[in-house]
Amino acid sequence: MIIYKSKEQIELMRAAAQVVSRALGKVAEAIDVGVTTLELDAIAESYIRSQGAEPGFLGLYDFPNTLCISVNDHVVHGYPSNEPLKDGDIVSVDCGAILDGYYGDHAYTFAVGNVSEDKLKLLKVTKECLDIGIAQTRVGNRLGDIGYHIQKHAEDNGYGVVRELVGHGIGQTMHEEPQIPNYGRRGRGKKIKEGLTIAIEPMVNMGTEQIKYLEDNWTIATLDGMASAHFEHDVAVVNGEPDVLSTFKYIEEALANKKK
Repeated sequence: MIIYKSKEQIELMRAAAQVVSRALGKVAEAIDVGVTTLELDAIAESYIRSQGAEPGFLGLYDFPNTLCISVNDHVVHGYPSNEPLKDGDIVSVDCGAILDGYYGDHAYTFAVGNVSEDKLKLLKVTKECLDIGIAQTRVGNRLGDIGYHIQKHAEDNGYGVVRELVGHGIGQTMHEEPQIPNYGRRGRGKKIKEGLTIAIEPMVNMGTEQIKYLEDNWTIATLDGMASAHFEHDVAVVNGEPDVLSTFKYIEEALANKKK
């Protein structure tokens, strides 16, 4: 059952999503060649708790960390580790927080050091897929319109769209109905209604759309070993239009400051 939210509930969700956005801004300040992903995990946990919130992933389905961090050919759900990041890596950082009983869930894929042009294009196109999916999240459309347009843009650029992993409803639990696939058919699926709150998260692979689970039973990687990118926003339907509750503002500011 889809749980539609009031405007008051959506504002509570926005506050939770903004905690996640600012936490990812702190990650953006720190991420660099030689930094370990466990160090990034500690930064995010400390910041989330400083805001009176709780890490949304820690303990969820027995996950042991605050961040899911997935490097290069790892798609999502990677464990933070003591392995330092390398020049040329791309790093998906997925973060969640709980504030006043509501979840925020938000992801960004970072370029570390000197990243190849083909990886940079993958990041650009995947982020565009997210924006395209958000634009379809309006009253009068159906859920299939979101996935169709994400899939089309990715595949038009020669990339594979992961099928087994999808976006989702979000609210007082991390994963609510409905599922939001990154593929689909126009005009199909449930009608988009006022008060819908969802996490849209394209997962786009440079090569095949096929994936595999690694031995830790958490990390998901591309089957062909080629790179994958992942971007995510929380989106509500307000006055019939998409209202993005999370933001990349803090990430972009931090990255711009590092280039000065």
